Amino acid sequence: MNGTMVTLVGSVVSEVKYSTTAGGVPVANFRLSATDRRFDRQRQGWVDGDSSLFLVWSWRWLAENVLGSVGRGDPLLVTGRLRIREWDSGEGRSKGLVPEIEAAAIGHDLCRGTSAFRRAVRGRPELVAPFSARPTASASVPAPAAMPAPAVSARLPEVIPQPEPALAGEPQPPAGG
Repeated sequence: MNGTMVTLVGSVVSEVKYSTTAGGVPVANFRLSATDRRFDRQRQGWVDGDSSLFLVWSWRWLAENVLGSVGRGDPLLVTGRLRIREWDSGEGRSKGLVPEIEAAAIGHDLCRGTSAFRRAVRGRPELVAPFSARPTASASVPAPAAMPAPAVSARLPEVIPQPEPALAGEPQPPAGG
């Protein structure tokens, strides 16, 4: 991806709009508000500065993951290519500029909350063998189908218990689970 690459920290201020192109390529977009923050010595606290609105575009798998993961009010980090697009209402009454970001990566801002990652499964079901039919790397590690999926609500804060660190010499489950 060439062009002016930027990283924005902000909040989603619109619903995610999802569609597919005529060629069947998934595309999603939403508006992101990025507000400057500065420390005010007189007030001895942080104050909001100017806000900027950006239209964030995502394509293909990123668009599908955005649809299932991002909602209005979510704090996000967005990295992508900055583009300034000119628009015109066509009637000569209104025209202007809109800053757009063609996203390369989008994630929740963990400075403002927690998130639970779930790996997306790709492929057509008829071409992928079921997890239970696949051999496992070790008898001590259960097959993925036997592992219970965590119950996670995308909108409710939740404390997810973390596994205790393994002791030296204990077998580790394979990475990328």
